[in-house]
Amino acid sequence: MPDIRVLVADDQAAVRDGLVTIIEHAPGIAVAGVAEDGVQAVRLAEELDPDVVLMDLRMPGMDGVAATAAISGPAVLVLTTYSDDASIVAALQAGAAGYLTKSAGREQIVAAITATAAGHSTFGPEVARTVVKGLSARTRLEELTQRYQLTDQEAKVLALMARGKSNRAIADSLYISVATVKTHANNLFGKLHVANRAEAAALLT
Repeated sequence: MPDIRVLVADDQAAVRDGLVTIIEHAPGIAVAGVAEDGVQAVRLAEELDPDVVLMDLRMPGMDGVAATAAISGPAVLVLTTYSDDASIVAALQAGAAGYLTKSAGREQIVAAITATAAGHSTFGPEVARTVVKGLSARTRLEELTQRYQLTDQEAKVLALMARGKSNRAIADSLYISVATVKTHANNLFGKLHVANRAEAAALLT
């Protein structure tokens, strides 16, 4: 069985070298190449056609999120310092197959590469909580939408309210006017039998 070929993308030389060492000592895994930034990662992913791209998020020029979105074919496994919700959600929305933080040990990194190459998703413990929370919120939103017969726009407004977005931010996100947001909000409050935004948002948290 051929080795799993990995492209390592990280702007820090010490991190790249460390990851290369881990991969070179792991049976059944080989380094296909290394990239110092997102632009190089996208180019090498196309040229080398690795099985997995091990991607940092914060890199100069094109960052890891943009690079992940631009890569088609190889599975992207994010390995980064950041475990905040915004970074995790952005990476997954861009198409990342898995997400680890750099606190992960050698064995966890090797196992994640192997799982990613096999088509599975792998998340570090810090990341899994955010993923589960996001899935739970989406499930609750779907349940509320069906139970109270929310329109598509009303459901979107509710989801953005739950994320703490202002009426102006919601309007900008949905390309509608603030007045229309307020209309959807009032309709929501009536259907959900709540008095205000906080009570509506609480239904998703």
